[in-house]
Amino acid sequence: MGDTKPTTTSTSSSSSSSKPPPPPPPSHQTSLVQPSNKKKKKPVKAFRVFRSVLRSFPIISPVCKFPSLPGGGVLPDTHRTTASGIRVTGTLFGYRKGRVNLSIQENPRTLPTLVVELAMQTNVLQREMSMGMVRIALECEKRAEKDKTKLLEEPLWTMYCNGKKAGYGVKREANEEDLQIMELLRAISMGAGVLPGKSDVEGPDGEMAYMRAHFERVVGSKDSETLYMLSPDNNGPELSIFLVRV
Repeated sequence: MGDTKPTTTSTSSSSSSSKPPPPPPPSHQTSLVQPSNKKKKKPVKAFRVFRSVLRSFPIISPVCKFPSLPGGGVLPDTHRTTASGIRVTGTLFGYRKGRVNLSIQENPRTLPTLVVELAMQTNVLQREMSMGMVRIALECEKRAEKDKTKLLEEPLWTMYCNGKKAGYGVKREANEEDLQIMELLRAISMGAGVLPGKSDVEGPDGEMAYMRAHFERVVGSKDSETLYMLSPDNNGPELSIFLVRV
């Protein structure tokens, strides 16, 4: 008789293959809360006067970073309504050679109500702001009267900066990185600087530049809104963002 190897039935491979895959790592937890859904009174149409006053403010001109803004601390939980509109928190942020993003929050403690990826690199916007007054216009086509899409829900915008077409801005949902940035800036109501970013991926351009300020949100009509950046000491840079259907 020749030597024969014994045959065995292995169950380890079948049992291991039947095990469920490990759960995905937990997503980033945030302490930001949902914005209030309370309806605000319709703002008084005094924004033309308000805009003319803003245009008389002097400009500061830093060199490399977003212009520094005076002030700091935390805004109260409720946003303030004035004769011209509603005060909100606006944040411009982005990697130096990446596209700049605009986030609008009811206040620094709430989740963003709007995130738009603008058609401009962060370093280009920094250069524009260092030279003085900046006007950003976001335009989209008018919709039919029966269409109830709100202005801030428009998905695509044609962007102009100081009268020059820059490309297209895209509205998007806040992603995990956006929420991490808003969480890091939760205690800041006004200011500018840099945050540690993906330096291991982006190299020396991996720092995340940001500028946060109070903005006055003025609703002209269902097809027109304007965000005016405010400076408490009237010595900060002037930035206005116009959203309009044409």
